[in-house]
Amino acid sequence: MKKHDTHTDTMPSVDLTNCDREPIHLLGNVQAYGCLISTSADLMVNHLSANCAALLGLEPEGAVGQRLADLLPSQTVHDLRTKLQISSSGGAAISRLFGYDVQGDGTLFDVSIHASGQSYIFEFEKKVDGEDRDDLALVQPLIARVNNRDNVLSAAQEAATALQMMSGFDRVMVYRFAADGSGEVIAERHAAGMEPFLGLRYPASDIPKQARELYKRSTLRLIADVDGDISPIVPEKNPHGEPLDLSLAVTRAVSPIHLEYLRNMGVAASMSVSILKDGELWGLFACHHRSARYVDYERRTAIELFAQLFSYELERKVEASIRDEERDARALHDRLMVRLSAGGDLIDSFEIIADELSQIVASDGVAVFSEGRYTARGAAPTAEEFKPLARFLNTAPTGTIFATNSLIENYPDAEVIGDRVAGLIAVPISRTPRDYIVFFRHEIARSVRWAGNPEKPVEVGPNGVRLTPRKSFEAWTEVVRHTSAPWSESELRAAEALRISLIEIVLKLTDEASADRKAAAEKQELLIAELNHRVRNILNLIQGLVSQSKTGTTTVEAYTKVLDGRIQSLARAHDQLTRQEWAPTALRKLIEVEVNAFLNGQKERLVISGDAPMLAPEAFSTMALVVHELVTNSAKYGALADHSGHVSIDLSIPDDGALLIKWREQGGPPVQAPTRRGFGSTIIERTVPFELNGTVETRFKLTGFEADIMIPSKFVSKDSHEAIERSDADAPVDTKNHTNLTGTVLVLEDNMVIALDASDIITEHGATAVKLASSVDDALEIIANEEITLAVLDINLGSQTSLPVAQKLDAMKIPFVLATGYGDVENILTEYPKAPVVQKPFTSESLPREIDKALAMVK
Repeated sequence: MKKHDTHTDTMPSVDLTNCDREPIHLLGNVQAYGCLISTSADLMVNHLSANCAALLGLEPEGAVGQRLADLLPSQTVHDLRTKLQISSSGGAAISRLFGYDVQGDGTLFDVSIHASGQSYIFEFEKKVDGEDRDDLALVQPLIARVNNRDNVLSAAQEAATALQMMSGFDRVMVYRFAADGSGEVIAERHAAGMEPFLGLRYPASDIPKQARELYKRSTLRLIADVDGDISPIVPEKNPHGEPLDLSLAVTRAVSPIHLEYLRNMGVAASMSVSILKDGELWGLFACHHRSARYVDYERRTAIELFAQLFSYELERKVEASIRDEERDARALHDRLMVRLSAGGDLIDSFEIIADELSQIVASDGVAVFSEGRYTARGAAPTAEEFKPLARFLNTAPTGTIFATNSLIENYPDAEVIGDRVAGLIAVPISRTPRDYIVFFRHEIARSVRWAGNPEKPVEVGPNGVRLTPRKSFEAWTEVVRHTSAPWSESELRAAEALRISLIEIVLKLTDEASADRKAAAEKQELLIAELNHRVRNILNLIQGLVSQSKTGTTTVEAYTKVLDGRIQSLARAHDQLTRQEWAPTALRKLIEVEVNAFLNGQKERLVISGDAPMLAPEAFSTMALVVHELVTNSAKYGALADHSGHVSIDLSIPDDGALLIKWREQGGPPVQAPTRRGFGSTIIERTVPFELNGTVETRFKLTGFEADIMIPSKFVSKDSHEAIERSDADAPVDTKNHTNLTGTVLVLEDNMVIALDASDIITEHGATAVKLASSVDDALEIIANEEITLAVLDINLGSQTSLPVAQKLDAMKIPFVLATGYGDVENILTEYPKAPVVQKPFTSESLPREIDKALAMVK
């Protein structure tokens, strides 16, 4: 290795971002324990690793550009296609096969399959351990031991022990990330004679940003031999000049910088397993071995499952700890609220409440600043020192707490109070003027045991002008200045709960009570006016029904029947308007019931089109009143006033989720704009804006009244059931131009996941029912007992084929589609009746396309 050049004036700059910029997912090599084949979506080989020749007998130069079906046995390609179908329908990132005979020569491989952009990547690792074992059986008892631990640290220690048993590595550490990207070893299990790393902390540069992001996607990483051979990807780049993305590749080679890092630590093999919490990288299981060590893919899968279950247990224990802290804080908080509710302001009550405040959020000092007055206790600024600090706090966003454990980073003047204050939580308790309760913490001299000096973590070394890992891992102490102990998540939640209580419950209690009384009085006046108005409308309406029902009737019995029908319809409408339903309710039903009270069976006079919205209770009651007024006015003066008019209502829910209602009247008597606004017009035009913050536009056109109403999205949801029951005229147009299926469809498929996938696609294609069968006998029984209109048959059913079923369907003139995972089906199809063929993995486009062909063949 070259000596480091001490003359750095001419050297390019090197900083912590160099490692962050290294494209570790595009290194273009795989480790020696496995080989890789990449194909296009139609399984045409586009890349191979060079060691495919040694492991699979495939020379890259001759294999690239060939079909996978021409390189591997047909059964192997069929099984790989099936795995692709299962993973794509189930949303799994990676599919696995263990102990699989790839070439049909008795040599067993573990296989990993995943998608990478537009390509599929197949990785093959030769089985080296012939013993019959059940790795997954170890997971449950080991995770049960973790579950029995009381806290995060003891659970992490138990997990490290369990993972060492499963992996056989000399050292297993649980490494927890801090908010700044640095990490600390919080648990460790190691072989005798090894230096302990427990308690050591590592700078963020040790695991660069892009590596941490990759750990979230690819949760297990094995380096079997830091000095082992690597095999290049052939060709290096695709026709667009881009290297193959190996982000999820289990055999992906490792950055030379990381390998040097491991050598400096005396590590010959390593494995890292991600620990995720809430979808983010919480930490790692870091495993080290003093000699090369390979763990086969089946056992690594069991380890990966253990880590996932540990992540769930970790989240549960963290949340339990937070809940315990919050429960205690809640009890203190409630006692504080009882004290404050007795009266008096915060300044006058400060000596009474100071103890409770300090227990809600652990602190070294607490202060209250309210209406220009200030008082404090403990380690806190003086009144004069707090005034400029208050102006700084006023620049923080309103309506939220402000917390920091290093005040000086954002407020340089904190230097003058540094002997008492290093961190704070400011809880705003008003908006204008800005008043605060503030919790203070003084500086804490934290002794942090770093694994090397974080200020000099790297030097320019053999890998060029890039970061090279430290060569010393001796612990040393860094004293952190101007920094307090960090505020925990539960303390921040307690402070936020305090803010809400003080603003919403205590300080504004009187104003809210006054506002509630005023609102109640106004609502009562509106209800009385509404009741009087509606009673007059009902009486006028019944009077109109009595007189209008004479038209077209010649006998008392006929007149009575017509009048009774209209009154009963009106009663049902008003029953719906007044019923209290605390669940979303269908707007279409409301409109139909209300309008039909006036139509006496002439449903063609009302046309409702578009979506099927459901309204929240508060919006439904408002719209019930608005619709009633629209219908009443139409019956009095508009399209429903005679026998010639009609009303069309279009309901649409655009992408923003709001509801747009277009009310159109046509064919009635000429319309004249009213000379004055009655109570009914006021309800139509002002209730929606006032109650729901929506909009209403009305137009009194000569040819018919029109109204456009917008209801905000928070009151609106779609009724999928009602949408299904719409008339054909309202049904959405099929833009894919597929032939609509009818009747019952048979799916013969021995893999349940693929069968369910096909069932979903066929149902969306219009089938009334789908019958699933996994064997020839089951399928023939269904054909004998059901009226089948079409079938989808998997050619290969494991120990049998679907040929007898195809012959039976052909004899009955029932169309069918054949499904297969084989690339070359020419020889297979010679025995089958003529039928369309869909290749697996099929999609919601390819399967319906072949179904259309099958239906066309019998026409």
